[in-house]
Amino acid sequence: MSIPIVAIIGRPNVGKSSLFNRILGRRQAIVSEVAGTTRDRLMADAWWDDYHFILLDTGGLEPNPEGVIRQLVQEQAEMAVADADVIIFVTDVVDGVAPSDIAAADMLRFTEKPVVLAVNKVDNDLREFGAPEFYSLGMGDPEPISAFHNYGIHGLMERVTSYLQPDPSVLDDGFQELQELDEAAPAFQRGALNLAIVGRTNVGKSSLLNAILGQERSIVSEVPGTTRDALDTQFNYNGRDIVVIDTAGIRRPGQVSKGIEKYSVIRAVGAVNRSDITLLVTDASELATEQDAHIAGLAWDICRGLIVVINKWDLFADEGTGARYRAAATVRERLHFMPYVPICFTSALKGEGIKALMDTAQDLWTERMRLVRSRDLQFMLADALAGHQPPVVRKHRGQRVQINRLQQVGINPPTFLFTVNNPELVHFTYQRYLENKIRDTFGFDRTHLKLVFKRK
Repeated sequence: MSIPIVAIIGRPNVGKSSLFNRILGRRQAIVSEVAGTTRDRLMADAWWDDYHFILLDTGGLEPNPEGVIRQLVQEQAEMAVADADVIIFVTDVVDGVAPSDIAAADMLRFTEKPVVLAVNKVDNDLREFGAPEFYSLGMGDPEPISAFHNYGIHGLMERVTSYLQPDPSVLDDGFQELQELDEAAPAFQRGALNLAIVGRTNVGKSSLLNAILGQERSIVSEVPGTTRDALDTQFNYNGRDIVVIDTAGIRRPGQVSKGIEKYSVIRAVGAVNRSDITLLVTDASELATEQDAHIAGLAWDICRGLIVVINKWDLFADEGTGARYRAAATVRERLHFMPYVPICFTSALKGEGIKALMDTAQDLWTERMRLVRSRDLQFMLADALAGHQPPVVRKHRGQRVQINRLQQVGINPPTFLFTVNNPELVHFTYQRYLENKIRDTFGFDRTHLKLVFKRK
């Protein structure tokens, strides 16, 4: 299930990045007085009350951008609008309604997406009197806010979340349909498996897609960045429907400057969000770079399954079996936050390792769809508490968390809801202990697990 996307758009220097940081509750976007500081769309996994969404920050919208960088910023912002489920349109009360605001409003009027109009920099009562001017944009009621001073943010987000559905993992009854399944079944399958093929440029993603499909579905070239759009292809493997998504390569922010790469980051973000399992393709000669870790972190943030594919391994086949162990160790060291991630070795050009990769994807999918019976979870919880009591939290007057109930409320990823007396008493080390107990007891060896702690 895709996570809703909320995009923040507007002309340059109206405070989009400040609002992005305010919603997240942490400083992530670069904030500057210089117009156009945000060149690449930034993404973060975000929560607001019971609502879970991906928050996107964008470069400024301009009707006639000049220069290559400004043109790319414009295109990234337009792509953000295309991908978004809800749009926050940010304006500036100090400048009033600008021609760029009118042009942006005209574009947004044709999106058929929910748009919430925010009038930023309302720092005093006098400026609030200027907010009604923005009714002229025809975008509904303007929300006066000050992202810098945290004014009006709650009202703004109430309107934004009114277009979203609460995350099921925080509901009291969890997924009712899970309770109605046959408790004797250790796992079940539903729908097609969505695979996203992502990675840096020129690591062999399109060649891997062709090897998986057994045909020339994508153009393969030695020129980095040949794949310009995400491509969805459906096929059947061992009786299971699979949709595979090939994407353009991801480069570091600031390097997305060539016209042929202008959509790469945006398409890859959307592809990972739409996937069940992400295949992170890396070059055997350059293992698990910083950018690979960034992509893995993206999949981890939004709880997608991940398989690291070390491609072009035929170039190192003569180095013996020890080379595989060393390569796998290097990957695990650099992706230390995902020690459970499966690693597959392939040569897409020679068709080697493809069957093992697809079998691993199917096994990982089965694991992500596994449902554990509630009584088995309660037995495991009792054993975990007996073996290691939660630590005392000094800043909460020596209290410790009390866990009353554990149930599985979601699949893909497996999601477990702990009912506790106070979620703030759950120390991250004890959360990791509980996660490891679930993994060891029920055989969750290769998938991301989502643990939710909610007050009774």
